[in-house]
Amino acid sequence: MTFRRNFIAAAVAAVALSASFTASAQSMVLKATDTHPAGYPTVVAVENMGKKLEAATSGRIKMQMFPGAVLGQEKEVVEQTQIGAIQIARISLGVVGPVAPDVDVFNMPFVFRDIAHMRKVIDGPIGDELLGKVSASPARLIALGWMDGGARSLYTKKLVKTPADLKGVKVRMMGNPLFVDTMNAMGGNGISMAYGEVFSALQTGVIDGAENNPPSMFTSNHYTTGTKYYAQTNHLIIPEILVMSKVTWDKLTPADQALVKKLGREAQLDQRVLWDKSVEEYSAKLKAAGVEFVAVDQKLFYDATAPVRAKYGVRFADLMKRIDATK
Repeated sequence: MTFRRNFIAAAVAAVALSASFTASAQSMVLKATDTHPAGYPTVVAVENMGKKLEAATSGRIKMQMFPGAVLGQEKEVVEQTQIGAIQIARISLGVVGPVAPDVDVFNMPFVFRDIAHMRKVIDGPIGDELLGKVSASPARLIALGWMDGGARSLYTKKLVKTPADLKGVKVRMMGNPLFVDTMNAMGGNGISMAYGEVFSALQTGVIDGAENNPPSMFTSNHYTTGTKYYAQTNHLIIPEILVMSKVTWDKLTPADQALVKKLGREAQLDQRVLWDKSVEEYSAKLKAAGVEFVAVDQKLFYDATAPVRAKYGVRFADLMKRIDATK
């Protein structure tokens, strides 16, 4: 009887070892996507991550990148990632907020003092904590790291230096009441509009301006529509997030999961270097095309948006104190 029990135990162990070996040796091609175009810092950083992953696994795990929204806009991408049809995606926080509400704190106007402050936060305990909350949420997404989306500033057809200059100016904002309220508080008329509609809206005068970072202003060709003033308000500094499908994650061995996490963190730092270079290059291109970069007193806009932070920041009060205390 004892012999039989030992035999069965050994057989079970052998099956488990075989299954473990099969899983660890499993080959896969990870489909990655980004709405940004080829060559964009987030795209290149994830492509570099894929090369490292392939090298570290001797070709067992490969990555194929699909940039430029060829697999769909963010809503479709998230849905495909949740069911495992897409394995890795760079997405904005707007689509994550409903299931991991704490990430919405990063959408607040002037929640960060500057880019350096934002990076200290996402590189530290708060950044790790929020990544963990996304992974533990019902979103079926595993958060691998943060991506730098830069600082968003105003580009308009008229010169803007103060909130008073924005009176009557229609400015496109991302489709979130918080962002529309932010622009209204800054003195303008916030208009919620899909990103793909902005170019024609600027051309036809439906809107008078928009807000984004220099690389996006240039690659979208918005600078060709008469928006020749770029007021450096830096009112929103919103990191983006790199996620993996939980369906795919659960198929990885613990060793492969650890490797993917490690490379995700490296992609976060790699993208930052690429981003800084990109901002410098595209700012120079915009200036060469006749766009005037306008220095403003940011405190005027900070003070103007205090009601927005008061309205939307109640649920983030403690988290905002921790962010502010990060040096």
